[in-house]
Amino acid sequence: MKKSNFVALILGTIGVVFFSIGMCMCLIEEWEMFRNGIIAGVIGLVVLLIDVIVWRKMEGKAPIKLNAKTIGSVIVGVLGALLLGVGMCLCMVFDKLILGVVIGLVGIVVLLMLIPLTKGIHD
Repeated sequence: MKKSNFVALILGTIGVVFFSIGMCMCLIEEWEMFRNGIIAGVIGLVVLLIDVIVWRKMEGKAPIKLNAKTIGSVIVGVLGALLLGVGMCLCMVFDKLILGVVIGLVGIVVLLMLIPLTKGIHD
C-alpha cells in the first residue's frame, strides 16, 4: 500500500466516524445532543476535506478546480444522496414502503448518473 493511500485511509476513517457520530447525535432525540452533533459533524467534514487536499498533494495531483462541471457533479451527488436518504427514511421511519422505495430508486439512478457525468461515455 502506498503511503498516500494509507494516510487517506486513516484520515478518511477519522472523518467519517466523526461525521456519522455527529449525525447520530443530531438525529437521535433521546441523546439530546443536537449542538454537539453539529460540531462533531462539521469536524468530520473538515477532516474529510483535509483528507482530499493531503491525498492530492501526496499524489502530486493538481488542486481541484472549481468549474461548472465540478459544481454540477457535487450538486448531482448531493441530490442523489438526499433522495436515497429520504427514501430510506420513508421506509424505515414513516412506514411508507412503496413511496420510500420509489424515491430511493430515483436517488440511486441520480447517483448512477454521476458516472457518465464525470467520466463520460466512451467506445
